[in-house]
Amino acid sequence: PNLYPVVFAVALGVVFATRLIVLVAIADYRMSRMVPAAALQSIAAAIAGTFYFGMDFLYFVLALHLLFGCGVLLFIWLVERPLKKNFHISALHFIDAFIAHNTDGDKALDEFFMEIGEDVYVQQASLFFRREGRGDITFTVPNLHPGPMGEIGGANLPKVLHDMLGPDTFVAHGCATHDFNLISESDVSLMADAVKASRRDAVFSEGATASRRYTYGTVDICAQGFGDTLLLVATRSPEMTEDLEYAIGLAVMAECQGRYAHVAFVDAHNCMVDVTEPIVAGSLTAYEYWKAAEEASVECAKVPLSSFEAGSGHRAVPFSREDGFGDLGIMALVIHVEGQVTAYVLFDGNNVEHGVREVLRDHLLTVVDECEIMTTDSHVVNMLSGRNPVGCRITAEEIIPYVEEAVRAAVADLAPAEAAGGTGWVEGVTVFGSNRISQLASTVNAMLTFIAPLGVAILLFAFLLSIVAYLVLL
Repeated sequence: PNLYPVVFAVALGVVFATRLIVLVAIADYRMSRMVPAAALQSIAAAIAGTFYFGMDFLYFVLALHLLFGCGVLLFIWLVERPLKKNFHISALHFIDAFIAHNTDGDKALDEFFMEIGEDVYVQQASLFFRREGRGDITFTVPNLHPGPMGEIGGANLPKVLHDMLGPDTFVAHGCATHDFNLISESDVSLMADAVKASRRDAVFSEGATASRRYTYGTVDICAQGFGDTLLLVATRSPEMTEDLEYAIGLAVMAECQGRYAHVAFVDAHNCMVDVTEPIVAGSLTAYEYWKAAEEASVECAKVPLSSFEAGSGHRAVPFSREDGFGDLGIMALVIHVEGQVTAYVLFDGNNVEHGVREVLRDHLLTVVDECEIMTTDSHVVNMLSGRNPVGCRITAEEIIPYVEEAVRAAVADLAPAEAAGGTGWVEGVTVFGSNRISQLASTVNAMLTFIAPLGVAILLFAFLLSIVAYLVLL
């Protein structure tokens, strides 16, 4: 019976410590607000225990609350130290903001990314189609990344830019990794301004080439020339297709600009096996992209131009973000030249499940002569995982009717057209910054390795101190 007061008091101290850690992690990172909330149950129990064990028990419980509370403060200080030292942000505040985003869409996480962000200056190539009796079509290729997830930062970049530029706007995926995630959705306006500025200086031409495919190594490029502008859509399917570093896009554009004034280089982003590292400049895969693009530009420049027609189709789908489909659904751009009909199909999603691109493309080749499947790389479909590609939760057979409808709508919309290219600069847009994602991930991984043993050690230390307090006070 003499152990009952001790065990009960220590239990109340553990309850207080546990509640304090949980509350500061998920409710409010400010300790001054959470200490009273965390102590409500244990203090109420201590008052009840005083009725049975006397005032000495209450003093002992208060001493243990102080010990365990100091232990929690030490634990939190040690856990937060790496992030504060490297990025000047609070880990607990970050967790609070993340939970708030998942529960009610709060955008407080933008504040953290703003603290670690940096300004960049990137090129953005666009194709403009002016049609007789029909609306204009814009096909733009941002070299900024739609991330990181949900509604945070520029995760919904394709939809926002599409809405700013008009209903017949295609926002393809350029060369950008998560280092080029927009910090704030408001910066998308800078991209829209760059596209509009490049259109003002655009020189329209009535000529286009037929589309052709060029392969080097694992890279396959569908290329088509429009006057002084070259459209390149690159894929590695059935090999894994992942983000390309911006430097790769710059190298490709620089190589082709000897033959074309403007180069719209698209990473089709259409074959996902697993979440993996991006493709960096200097790698074998980057070299294959460069060589395939070089061959495409050389050969396309030799092909004579012919008059062409352009059409646009858009199909909403009954699938949700959780199913891998963003807000724009499926869009199709169709080009008819020299009797050849080419369809560029754009899914608002983050990559395509391995093998699905081939199923969709084989079906569409019964409708058109050539086609390629692309995704915007929108990250609104990603919340807790980076893997939610088109065709993962919804089968290719279920998707086919909607893809075909989009393409047929674009074919029906064909009209004689002129095309012009434009290359603008998106200046001073704030992104995560070079290597910031990997630095943040490595810091968090290092923290995770010592959090569990550190927590156990501090808890045991507080328990031992409680025994000492018992011997001194009682």
